[in-house]
Amino acid sequence: MINQSHKWGVLLACTALTGTLLAACGDSQPQSKTADPKTGGAPAAQGDAKPAARGSATVALYDRGRVPAEEGTMDKNRWTEWVNKNGPTDVKYVLIPRNDSVTKYNTLFAAGDVPDVINEYDTAYRDLLYQQKQLLPLDDLIDKYAPNYKKLLADYPQLRKAGTKPDGKLYEIGRLQGTMSMYSLIIREDWLKKLNLQVPQTPEELLKVAKAFTEQDPDGDGKKNTYGISLAADTGMAISKMFGDAGWVVKDGKLTYDWDRAKASNEFKKKLFDEGVADKDYLTDKNGEKAKQDWLSGKLGIYAMQHSQQLNPGLNNYQTLKKNVPAAEILPIPLPKTQFGQFSMNFLNPAQMTTVVYRGAKDPVAAIKYIDFMATKETASMMKYGMEGVHWKTGANNCPVPIDVEKNKKELIYVPDLAMQTSPDLVGPCNKTESSFDPQIPDQKAYLDFIQKARAAYEKPERPIPDLTLSEHMPTLPSDLAKTSADLNLQITGIWAKSVVSGAAYPIDKAFADAKGVWEKGGGKQLEDWYAKWYAENKDKAFLSQDIYKFLN
Repeated sequence: MINQSHKWGVLLACTALTGTLLAACGDSQPQSKTADPKTGGAPAAQGDAKPAARGSATVALYDRGRVPAEEGTMDKNRWTEWVNKNGPTDVKYVLIPRNDSVTKYNTLFAAGDVPDVINEYDTAYRDLLYQQKQLLPLDDLIDKYAPNYKKLLADYPQLRKAGTKPDGKLYEIGRLQGTMSMYSLIIREDWLKKLNLQVPQTPEELLKVAKAFTEQDPDGDGKKNTYGISLAADTGMAISKMFGDAGWVVKDGKLTYDWDRAKASNEFKKKLFDEGVADKDYLTDKNGEKAKQDWLSGKLGIYAMQHSQQLNPGLNNYQTLKKNVPAAEILPIPLPKTQFGQFSMNFLNPAQMTTVVYRGAKDPVAAIKYIDFMATKETASMMKYGMEGVHWKTGANNCPVPIDVEKNKKELIYVPDLAMQTSPDLVGPCNKTESSFDPQIPDQKAYLDFIQKARAAYEKPERPIPDLTLSEHMPTLPSDLAKTSADLNLQITGIWAKSVVSGAAYPIDKAFADAKGVWEKGGGKQLEDWYAKWYAENKDKAFLSQDIYKFLN
């Protein structure tokens, strides 16, 4: 969609968080003197009145094989050297294959060669290490030796909530990413105008519009080759969220599995299917690729998409659609309001937990000082943009812009894994995805207009996500119940899908009864009891969905 010749958003969005977008909640900008461009030297961290004795620590570091040969290796390159030169700790990195990290960690534990600082995105694995008493509580260490991270915890109490375990102690270190809505339900606005239709506000209106898009030749080619709405992948998820169908929801102050919302969302999907306004083969479109191609070719009228798919340089979805259908106009719309309320879809996790410290760390003070150095605004700016005068200069919007995109691709592409403990939101408004685009360039202005409308549609507490919390902050089930949950989810999803495509042969009421029967026989009651107990004990101290909205600005 965007002319990428001199913009940051694409370069880092597709490397830092597998394509998700970053937003900001701070109010300061990257400092022009973040580092000496000749030496890369960083300013002293807060609270460092004089140099302290250097300790040493081993630190786990993902290796994705991204480092160009001329840059060195993942553990020995310009940026690991910068950290060792400017940080308070001598660091030896332990490489962890990103696609098989848990196996590698298990091998290291078995060999008694565990890194002092463990970086791992997998929430369940970090929880397992906590349950096995392999982690060091960090409250006292942070209080004494980590002034920067201590301030973050004071400024963002949600960060403390997210890092605290059931025993009331802080074990996990997190990063502040900012937040924004990650998905939009998108409609062909030009089709609405041509057929004199309004943006749908209810499920009934959505069905009406989808039917018109299917039957009234909105593309004007004289053929019956368009359809109204997808049911595959993200669009199916959007319909579920429209009804608040998120599984575990709070009712009357208690956490419960909501069957009524599940029934209603699948009943509506069945209606869309029976009315012939959805792709009849959607069940075989496992990853939503067919629906995506139908959207990009101009044959689909209503489609849900992750924002990063508009932004990622390898996809260029907006440009592809405009190339195929120059007259196409797209509009992100709020999810229609149902009997359960009006909701939104998922958000980027504003407080992402990434890091724990091994209980057997040889020098815990050195480990926490390393973490504290990585938590500074100065380090976040360096890891996000590189060196001023070498990798970036100040642009017209007072935010960093690349000096040489090709040079930066080579020298910065592997940095995000080293920067797992940094908080990009500390750089201020320049962390917002909008700061990466130039409104003077038509394609980029189109994206800016789109994202502003998406924010207005979804980033409102009065249209909350229906989920208890983001998946990364959900409690980790014991292994036996985790298997029970996975088995039940697979079976019940299959029951609903069968009903959606089976017409009168398998009505929704029969599917509802069958799904509840499977739940009751398969251990659903044990899940209900576990979640109810967890919520009763943790509702005031866990990171829940309402905490997300405190990061919006």
